[in-house]
Amino acid sequence: MSVEAQKETLGFQTEVKQLLNLMIHSLYSNKEIFLRELISNASDATDKLRFEAIAKPELLENDADLRIRINFDKEAKTITIDDNGIGMSRDDIISNLGTIAKSGTAEFIKNLSGDQKKDSKLIGQFGVGFYSAFIVADQVDVYSRRAGLPADQGVHWASKGEGEFDIENITKEERGTRIVLHLKTDELEFADGWRLRNIIKKYSDHIDLPVELPKQQTEAENEDKTKETEWEVVNSASALWTRPRTEVTDEDYQEFYKHLSHDFENPLAWSHNKVEGKLEYTSLLYIPARAPFDLYQRDMNHGLKLYVNRVFIMDQADEFLPLYLRFVKGIVDSNDLSLNVSREILQKDPIIDSMKSALTKRVLDMLEKLAKNEPEKYKSFWKAFGQVLKEGPAEDYANREKIAGLLRFTSTHENSKEQAVSLADYLSRAKPDQDNIYYLTGESYEQIQNSPHLEIFRKKGIEVLLLTDRIDEWLMNYLPEFEGKKLTDIARGDLDLGKLDSEQDKQEQEKLAKEKEELVERIKKALNDQVSEVRISHRLTESPAILAIGDQDLGLQMRQILEATGQSIPESKPIFEINPEHPLIEKLDKEADENHFNDLSHLLFDQAALAAGNNLKDPASYVKRLNKLLIELTN
Repeated sequence: MSVEAQKETLGFQTEVKQLLNLMIHSLYSNKEIFLRELISNASDATDKLRFEAIAKPELLENDADLRIRINFDKEAKTITIDDNGIGMSRDDIISNLGTIAKSGTAEFIKNLSGDQKKDSKLIGQFGVGFYSAFIVADQVDVYSRRAGLPADQGVHWASKGEGEFDIENITKEERGTRIVLHLKTDELEFADGWRLRNIIKKYSDHIDLPVELPKQQTEAENEDKTKETEWEVVNSASALWTRPRTEVTDEDYQEFYKHLSHDFENPLAWSHNKVEGKLEYTSLLYIPARAPFDLYQRDMNHGLKLYVNRVFIMDQADEFLPLYLRFVKGIVDSNDLSLNVSREILQKDPIIDSMKSALTKRVLDMLEKLAKNEPEKYKSFWKAFGQVLKEGPAEDYANREKIAGLLRFTSTHENSKEQAVSLADYLSRAKPDQDNIYYLTGESYEQIQNSPHLEIFRKKGIEVLLLTDRIDEWLMNYLPEFEGKKLTDIARGDLDLGKLDSEQDKQEQEKLAKEKEELVERIKKALNDQVSEVRISHRLTESPAILAIGDQDLGLQMRQILEATGQSIPESKPIFEINPEHPLIEKLDKEADENHFNDLSHLLFDQAALAAGNNLKDPASYVKRLNKLLIELTN
């Protein structure tokens, strides 16, 4: 097939069209970041070549000096970014430049609002990489050939960012990728050597290979068109993580994070450590400020960049941190792994287990430090990643107590649904004889803040954690205690406040239970198979009745999780507790008409179910009984 016959005009993926439209309308006030993104992509391409060349040295094509070159032409109004990395084939270009090959795209587009300030943050959170070229360019040309392919299998991609792109085969002698930006009229400031030099030093000084610009020349040298271009290295060209921490500024760490993650915001925290001794490796770990859209997809791409003796090995090595820390970004550079590392070897290597354990503790220590020293930043972290961290106690038994200390909850201590209470905070306010950490789960803060289950606790001034994340009930199955105190669900089983109840309280409870045995039996007969048990409540001070969950039964949150995953739900019946001192229960106790007694018993049961957040199995019967009662009261 001839070269010309392979020319095509194709349309962008829908999401790319919308993204380009936002780019073209200049959402960014800081437009110079386009160069950082394109240099970062070029750096990734050389990293990938280094790795593939370990097994296939012929891919280097007798050119092992990897570099990135930036050139400009004021007259032509162009900037060119040229790398001799891995390059792209025709299929690679269509896949990488015609679509956003990243999960969460639909959610990302759904969240775009038309508000420039908000949308620019969302785009930065998403990481757009190559498409940032259209911030300053009204046309972009890409010339590329993948290492190992013949010269006549080069590819030319071109687009004006208006919904379509052209692609054709070309002859390209050198491997790698050359991107030519045709600058917009009002962006010509970037076609300047000093401007480009300053941007490179600011954003890309840490890149671990030379970033070159044409050497500055005299006017006479500039006029000599026959003279070959001389290049000079602008950046430090050394891996940032190999430098001593004392020589790296906060700005250096922040810019390296943006290069690494393609995030546009600074990280919340980072940790740079070199481990020496029996096991030698360097790690640089970051906590992002914002969550990606695919955070809750447990099969999302995640992991650290792996290097061995500064040679790039793997882009997303997920064996070095547990899944509940999948939000962490960073690199690990080991001296102890073989250069022919593969994923199978990583999974079996005992060195990996040691490194994973140490890196996990490093991240947890970093979060502890953030929570202690910068609580406002930790609040931001918790809002973004709290639900993922809650997966930790189930996955990481060895660090369960440490993770528990990082968890945050809403509680009755604060009249707010903001999750800001730690378990240590709770215990600092606990009663002297309190042996339990009490909690209540529910669908929302609004639903449970006034739950009848809280009545006895409010009366006695005992704090209760209010857990409203869908994962919370599941979490508590793996978090039975904290600092020797048992975590207790106040809606489950027969409530026992232990030493918090006086002997007089206990005697009165026993007396009431004895006195109301007949009433309890009548209600149980009326409700028949709707309940597993009817009993006198010790929880209530204001409400007439309440539903409790059996010790081994599933709560509402776990039922919803199972329903959402299509799993069968074990059948269970609630426990119906009554407050014998409430006027309605006293009236019920005196009711001689059994039909009327049955109606009132069912009404109280349905009201208790609603208060617990349950759906009524027979709402029509509830309405009918309620209307009947209202008619009687108005006659």
